[in-house]
Amino acid sequence: MVQIDINCDMGESFGNWTMGRDDEVMPYITSANVAGGYHGGDPHVMRETVQLASDHGVGVGVHPGLPDKMGFGRRKMDATPEEVKDYVTYQLGALRAFCDQHGVTFQHVKPHGAMYSMLSESPEHARAVMEGILDVDEDLIYLATDMNIYEVTEEYDELDAVFEGYVDLDYNPDRSLIVEQEKQARDPDLVADRLVRIATEGKVEAANGEDIDIPADSICIHGDTPNAVEILETVHDRLEEHDIELAPLHEIV
Repeated sequence: MVQIDINCDMGESFGNWTMGRDDEVMPYITSANVAGGYHGGDPHVMRETVQLASDHGVGVGVHPGLPDKMGFGRRKMDATPEEVKDYVTYQLGALRAFCDQHGVTFQHVKPHGAMYSMLSESPEHARAVMEGILDVDEDLIYLATDMNIYEVTEEYDELDAVFEGYVDLDYNPDRSLIVEQEKQARDPDLVADRLVRIATEGKVEAANGEDIDIPADSICIHGDTPNAVEILETVHDRLEEHDIELAPLHEIV
């Protein structure tokens, strides 16, 4: 039987500002990437999101971003590899404390936004972050958002990594993502078809119609897509039809 993880960025609300539909989405996913308080999230939201994940048996990891809440962590920042390593360690430690408090296993790390782009473009920054993760816990999994980062993870025999695919965004032929300025509703059947094809064939159709290789064991579905719940319901139905089993990251590596 084929196994696949469905992950979602969570806990990005803070104060009086709400982002995403965590309560509605959590029952349909297997891994939650929880904001660490820099681009989104706050201590109360972090605690509540970890508890929600625990209630639904969802694996928990940190979604660290650059210290830029006003820009939601999507603006470029001049930071050294050592500084970015410290940003990740700080957020990892904060979320891990809430996981320990609730008896939840802390399983993975998936950088957010401009931090992810920085790591993709700079192997030096990527290595610094990976070495920082290993300094904390060699059992943590790195969720790699693109092939550039995934290839760097392969330099570290002691680091488990999972390649991540996307089904509610489109790909360019070079496997880079076409990121929307504003999330649009997606055809649930099309998204479900893409997920099944990645899970069973490791391929997806790029925006120009060309088939590209996406060897992913985890699929990200965005919780702030307007019809995210409808998409996830359709995906679950389609997975049952194709005998594909959902499993959190720590069961896949």
